[in-house]
Parts: sequence; C-alpha cells; structure tokens
Amino acid sequence: MNPQVDHYLAHGCGRCSLYDTPDCKVHSFTEPLIQLRRILLESGLTEEVKWSVPCYTYQGTNVIMLSAFKDYCFLSFFKGSLLKDPAGILQKAGPNSQAGRLIRFTATEEVVKQEDTLKAYIQNAKEVEDQGLTVTRTEKVPESVPDELRAKFEEDPALQQAFEALTPGRQRGYLIYFGGAKKSKTRTSRIEKYIPKIMEGKGFHDR
Repeated sequence: MNPQVDHYLAHGCGRCSLYDTPDCKVHSFTEPLIQLRRILLESGLTEEVKWSVPCYTYQGTNVIMLSAFKDYCFLSFFKGSLLKDPAGILQKAGPNSQAGRLIRFTATEEVVKQEDTLKAYIQNAKEVEDQGLTVTRTEKVPESVPDELRAKFEEDPALQQAFEALTPGRQRGYLIYFGGAKKSKTRTSRIEKYIPKIMEGKGFHDR
C-alpha cells in the first residue's frame, strides 16, 4: 500500500479548487474507492500515484487508474479496448476514446457485487501485458483539437479522461477558446490555466 494513495483518499487529488474540502469528488466515493483499491492490490498490481491519482502497474507498465468524477468513481484500463468484456461493463470515457475503457461505480454495493468479475478483468489486463499486445489506433482525434491539447493528453491521461467526460457542449467551449489563440505559446497557456476547471468537471463558462 502506497501512503500517497492514503493521502489521495483523505484529501483528494489536488488538481481543482475542491481539494481537501467536503465537496471534493473523492470524498463522495471514499468507500467504493477503498474497496476498489483492495481488489487492485489483491490482484497483484503495484500501487503508485501518477498524474495525482492512484495508478496501478504491472511489470513497470501502467495498467489501471483509479479515480473519481462528480457523479461516479471508476477504474480506467489503459488498454481496455483489448480486454474481453463478457459482462458488458466496459465503457468509453467519450466518443473519441480509443484505447482506454472505464468501469463506473456509484455505490460500494456495486463494487462488492462485481468483485469476482473485476478480478477477472484485471487478470485479463495482466495477460494483455504478458502477451505484449498494443492498441491499433484507427480512429482519428477530431481536427478541432489543438496540437497543444493533444500533447497534454499524451502527458496526462487523467486530464484526457476528465476532458472526455465533459458534455459535448463543454468540450466545444474549451476547444473554441483554446483554438482561438494564434500562437502555440498562448494556446498552451490557456490550456494550463483551465486544467483545474476541467478536472473539476466544469465547462469554460461555469463558475
């Protein structure tokens, strides 16, 4: 057990203004997050913190992120598109998601009920790594996404998950604002300024 994950569960990820407040999204799902953490550790994964959220690795490779949004907490499989899904529980975070897949939860009972299924999916994710499988990216990211934002997504999968979880209208608002700057430096500055708001699940015009 990594003490940094204890800190995450106690205080939040620190990437938005709700950090260490009663309204922090992590605090809305503390118990299911704890149960999911237990299942991940029992499955033989290594617990780390990357991009300010719990990340579980296998043989040095990122396999699963554990995190929470406003309305649910989730497991995010980095190569989820390669997993078998007999229970039909893997979902795309957004229409442009290619490799990653989520399993969402809103209550502890949902985690407990699916424990055996989750362990089977985690084992499948480990097998994908053992076999050296990679995702073939055939879907193109919309051209309206600035290169600077694409680069941030590559650096920070948690940011991409949060952005793709926004409503289409909120995504569009950000893309218009980010893409409206003529200089790359300005586009990057705008993106970095609004990362906390994106992580909070808010749109460009939301307070």
